[in-house]
Amino acid sequence: MTIAAKLKEFLDNNNVQYSVLTHPEAFTAQELAAVAHVRGKELAKSVVVKADDRLVLAVLPAPRKIDLNRLSEAVGAREVRLAHESEFGSVFPGCELGAMPPSGNLFGLEIVVDESLTRDAEIVFHACTHTEAIRMKYEDFQRLAKPTISDFSIAN
Repeated sequence: MTIAAKLKEFLDNNNVQYSVLTHPEAFTAQELAAVAHVRGKELAKSVVVKADDRLVLAVLPAPRKIDLNRLSEAVGAREVRLAHESEFGSVFPGCELGAMPPSGNLFGLEIVVDESLTRDAEIVFHACTHTEAIRMKYEDFQRLAKPTISDFSIAN
């Protein structure tokens, strides 16, 4: 079973209504928003950061970027930096690099969501591949992922 299938099974087992969007290959969150015909602010991009000695999954709208100082405060770390692919590639087995879903809890990661993502009723995100995405209600995502919510992003 692939991680994408496990993600779908997790959603099904938790009675989440969602739709799967199959789309042309898209590597960045902004590309995914364009090919999936989704507003960038509804597209949740997952960014793995190294917070002191641990990996954390930061989730924010596609057109925004992380303010590392604010994220550091949000996760209670002295130092936060973008993680290198070599540091987290094995954490998401079966996922294509750069197509990690925001469900870090499925992979044992702490999740912090930017407050601006909570303003829309639905979110869309990569489903472990560069050709498939999931659309679901934000409230269902929050219920399942139980993320910390903080204001850590800035406009691009």
